[in-house]
Amino acid sequence: MRKMHSQRGYTGIDISISVIVIFIFVSLIAMLIYNFNSSADELKIKSDATYIAVNEIEKIKGQGFSEFLGMNKDTTVDKNGNSLVNQPVEGKEGFYRTISILDYKDINQDEDILEDMVKKVTVKISYMYKGKEKSVELSTILSKEN
Repeated sequence: MRKMHSQRGYTGIDISISVIVIFIFVSLIAMLIYNFNSSADELKIKSDATYIAVNEIEKIKGQGFSEFLGMNKDTTVDKNGNSLVNQPVEGKEGFYRTISILDYKDINQDEDILEDMVKKVTVKISYMYKGKEKSVELSTILSKEN
């Protein structure tokens, strides 16, 4: 005797399960691609901010210590009257520069230390990413040459 096999084809349940599995798989792949692209965009913007900060530090080193004489943690404008706080970076839309100066005396809070001998200059480059402010900070030390 021969067994008879059902020849009914696919049922509605089989097709529904297949569609759900395919939908979940496509959703996961789409989410992975979105996260990868988002991370790559954030990395590029952060790299741009770091590049700007490095260039600003190099400019500061090129200016030398004399440019920062008399400046300390409360300084918000340079010797030419230009603001040091939240200034747009030229040629780079969406990036803002803040420069802060700390005298060595401010860092150690020691009255015996001479003023205007060593300065710590910090450059902060701020930018917005996905509605949140992000920033990159670099610092350099400048000392008075005798």
